[in-house]
Amino acid sequence: MSLIRTETDARGVAVVTLARADKHNALSAPMMSELEETARALAADKSVRVVVLAAEGPSFCAGGDLAWMRAQFDMDPETRRMESRRIATMLGALYDLPQPLIGRVQGNAFGGGVGLISVCDVAIGVETAKLGLTETRLGLLPANIGPYVLARMGGTRASEVFMSARVFDTVEAVRLNLLSRSVAPSDLDSAVDAEITPYLSCAPGAVAEAKALMRALSGPVTQQQVDVAIDALAARWQTDEAREGVGAFFDKRKPSWQ
Repeated sequence: MSLIRTETDARGVAVVTLARADKHNALSAPMMSELEETARALAADKSVRVVVLAAEGPSFCAGGDLAWMRAQFDMDPETRRMESRRIATMLGALYDLPQPLIGRVQGNAFGGGVGLISVCDVAIGVETAKLGLTETRLGLLPANIGPYVLARMGGTRASEVFMSARVFDTVEAVRLNLLSRSVAPSDLDSAVDAEITPYLSCAPGAVAEAKALMRALSGPVTQQQVDVAIDALAARWQTDEAREGVGAFFDKRKPSWQ
């Protein structure tokens, strides 16, 4: 069963939909692999002019699948590092899309879900959604999403929410530069269409080159940054705090530090 659905219309607009609504679109290992493969296929498809990242169900993305996370406690360090790299390469494939990437955020986004928003060029969220970098509550780090969150928000704004796991609304997400706009749920599709339409009157090659130039001039996310983040998360998995935080979540109790 596919965890990602992709549909491309006659205009060349590809909508990539996270299709794991029963799990709040939490990022499992197969889902991340499928999303990475989808992004790489779209990048090579010259008929695709704009990509929209969307999701089914009430949540946009609840973050990393905690069952997948919990399994990492039993892995050796090198395997754990490989798993840590999985989300980084998936985000990197989306970030590297030559086409404009527009986020359609119809519900809550936490952890890795915020990472998905951060790799979008434009993201529109509904005013009812809640967002947060909640990893530190679990004794973990917003590490592999970190380079993209920092590129999106900037260090000063990111520092308001990066370490505290504080949940915030979409009005604040706009102020933090995470979202471009916050709209009523009934206005979401029209707002996304308003972002798509101008690109359809532009030369596709020029748009792709303009995006590449913008990244080069503003400072792109580098492989060194990604590697630092991967190592940081892999090391954090070995701590007592990580074991306590993730264990407390599954046991439905408060961790020792609360």
